[in-house]
Amino acid sequence: MAGVDLVVDPGLFAFLCAVVLLGALLQGVVGLGIGLLGSPVLTLVRPDLMPGSMLVLALLLPFLTLVREHDGVDWRGLGWALPPRVVGTAAGVAVVSALDDRLIGLVVGAFVLGAVLVTWRAVHIPITRGALVSAGLVSGLTGTTSSIGGPPLALLYQRRPPEESRPTIAIYFVVGSALSIAGLLLAGEMTWEEVRLSLSLLPAMAVGVVLAVLLRGRVPQARVRGVMLVVCAASALVLILRSLLG
Repeated sequence: MAGVDLVVDPGLFAFLCAVVLLGALLQGVVGLGIGLLGSPVLTLVRPDLMPGSMLVLALLLPFLTLVREHDGVDWRGLGWALPPRVVGTAAGVAVVSALDDRLIGLVVGAFVLGAVLVTWRAVHIPITRGALVSAGLVSGLTGTTSSIGGPPLALLYQRRPPEESRPTIAIYFVVGSALSIAGLLLAGEMTWEEVRLSLSLLPAMAVGVVLAVLLRGRVPQARVRGVMLVVCAASALVLILRSLLG
């Protein structure tokens, strides 16, 4: 099925809209979601449209956060985390260029399971220069290959006040996703079909953001977070099994 057919297939497109809406809702409530949930699902149904489609959404979604929260950004931390992201991005482009769809599925599934495990355990890591540099390198690699680049930095900032962590991570998402997209475009590993799919899913993402604003503070974050991680882990396991079985 060609990339353009995906947009006019009502059932599949409605399913992807629901996934993106839920991912944006979860990200608006708990800080992560659209990449963790959307990447394994899209890799299952259309691996040829990964990672570019999810990277475009990961680039645009933080702008909606920054409209409401743009103070409190930790620019010093970003100054240490963003430069190594460039190196990680280059490594991620090389991985995408070298692997086929089955191996990409395994990589995405493994990254999702790793992110779920780390997020679930809520390991506390002090924010040091070394930790920021390492987070930048790792997220550059994982973000470019699977569009899941948030967990390394989110893990560092999980104990910081929300008014500091949310805008800081949002800025990082914007710059990091832009770097990954630029690297994939330069390497010829991103198509216009991926961009078109992302743009067609923007209304669903916007609805998810609005719902997140309405529900924030009313729904126990621990419960939502737990459900999100279970769904993400299940999607990743299905993706890994499908990739292994061919």
